[in-house]
Amino acid sequence: MSSLHTAAENRKRFTSLGLLVAVGSGLLFVYFVKRVGVGQIANGIRNLGIGFLLVLAISAVRHVARSIAWIFCVEGSTRLPFWDALRARLMGDAIGNALPFASFIISEPAKPILIRDRVPLPIGFSSIVIENIFYSLSVMLFITAGTLATLLTFQSHVIRIMSLITLGVVFVIGVAGAVCIHREIKFVSGAVHLLNQRMSTQRWLDRAQNIEARVYRFCRYNQSRFLPILVCEASFHCAGVLEVYTTLSFINPSHRPTLFMAFILESVNRLINMIFKFVPLRLGVDEAGTGKVSALLQLTEPAGVTLAIIRKARDLFWSFIGVGLLFHRQITLRRESEKFSRESTAHLMPERERDLMTLGGN
Repeated sequence: MSSLHTAAENRKRFTSLGLLVAVGSGLLFVYFVKRVGVGQIANGIRNLGIGFLLVLAISAVRHVARSIAWIFCVEGSTRLPFWDALRARLMGDAIGNALPFASFIISEPAKPILIRDRVPLPIGFSSIVIENIFYSLSVMLFITAGTLATLLTFQSHVIRIMSLITLGVVFVIGVAGAVCIHREIKFVSGAVHLLNQRMSTQRWLDRAQNIEARVYRFCRYNQSRFLPILVCEASFHCAGVLEVYTTLSFINPSHRPTLFMAFILESVNRLINMIFKFVPLRLGVDEAGTGKVSALLQLTEPAGVTLAIIRKARDLFWSFIGVGLLFHRQITLRRESEKFSRESTAHLMPERERDLMTLGGN
């Protein structure tokens, strides 16, 4: 009873914190929109116009790239079809974009759950963990390159300090991750084991140990897949740079961007996504960071804020697609369940009729 009460209290605190984050990020968003001017943002969006379709096409490449990377991360003879990987990614991301903290708790675990009828759940979980490990590695390399470029470009004392701090944090995280994988340290199951001493979590401990064993086995015996996976992750980041360059070219024609500027802005976006992943759609924080860096790059702050807003429109578009796929999946499962129920009933009817005839004869 006490454990149930504690769980209810934790959910209540979690919900309150999520609402606080959503309100705070919303207020920050409104502040930066008013600061740069609604008129300038609207003008930038009008300049983009039909170019938004090109932005969507480039962003589709990013979803495709990570879906293919996930396919390469599936172990053994199990095959994950491309369409199943893509729709699971879109559905999971839709959940993550809608709810505070969902990326940590719901979004990624939901992806293998949503295709458990195609891929066994243990294999699905381990493969999404492996893909996220490679993605995290690519993000750290991308952020490192962007931070070094920023450090060498700007002479500001504040920017230098922030860049050095970022490089230090990324280095520590990278070394810690490399050590954990090389020595096959079971830190997840270890944490669950400590939790198991306070409450009954043996089932979760067994699952954590199983996933960790699968992840380390994949790293030992599938090294030939590392390069294709990293190429897919690199394609994701290259498409991100191209998307920023394309968007700015439309919305800010008087200040033509360069690919170098787009590279720095996208590296800042990756950093914001990494730090503020718990904020839905990075509302407010993306406008703040992108606007400031755009001003430093002499692209104007309104252009940066407009870029961040267009990114949200892009994310909302794919979220609507993901929600549609979720509804379609639910309808399909219901129809299959009803069909199975009808077939089972039809199969049992002759036996029931024979039983009734036998009873009537007796």
